[in-house]
Amino acid sequence: MINKRVASVSEALRGVRDGMTFMLGGFGLCGIPENCIAELVRLGIKDITCISNNAGVDDFGLGLLLHKHQIRKMISSYVGENDEFERQMLSGELEVELTPQGTLAEKCRAAQAGIPAFYTPAGYGTEVAEGKETREFNGKMYVLEEAFRADFAVVKAWRGDEVGNLVFRGTARNFNPCMCGAAQITVAEVEELVPAGTLDPDIIHIPGIFVQRIFQGENYEKRIEQRTVRKREV
Repeated sequence: MINKRVASVSEALRGVRDGMTFMLGGFGLCGIPENCIAELVRLGIKDITCISNNAGVDDFGLGLLLHKHQIRKMISSYVGENDEFERQMLSGELEVELTPQGTLAEKCRAAQAGIPAFYTPAGYGTEVAEGKETREFNGKMYVLEEAFRADFAVVKAWRGDEVGNLVFRGTARNFNPCMCGAAQITVAEVEELVPAGTLDPDIIHIPGIFVQRIFQGENYEKRIEQRTVRKREV
């Protein structure tokens, strides 16, 4: 078995450079690769394309890269809670490609499976379909969508082992599993890194074949994007 453990986040992101395309797991602030994002900010790489469901919030997650103007293009499903994302999009500073959420997930999964393109009904008859091939199946119109092509897929998991097997926890699974193996290099940061053979095979969500580098992260904030509470009943 190949030991894919690396000593640090800087080693995990070895080879990143300006102009690359990155897939980044997470939904809002849930399950985002906090350590890797912080390292990308520190490295100061620019003109990058980010494929992610959204861009975090103004002062956390991918919002940190936006504030440093390191992102040239965002491919995501919505602007969400990030005012800076919205400002840069409306001002023309940031190129944005809005993609239906299910299509975004499937474009990742298709890349993971080696499928170059697929047909989906999502977006037919809207701006999403402009310039794309359409075709009718069983009386319904579909849009041809191409799989993503990325240099790095950067994901966050709860536990992992030295050969790259991953276990996600709760809703932090979100976009992380379908991005594994969907790029030239997949980097996984985990909260707990264990020796090979420690994880029960029945609970592994992503096999190590999809991961090239893995490291144990630290100092996770795990912020809550929107806190909703109810009044205590007396």
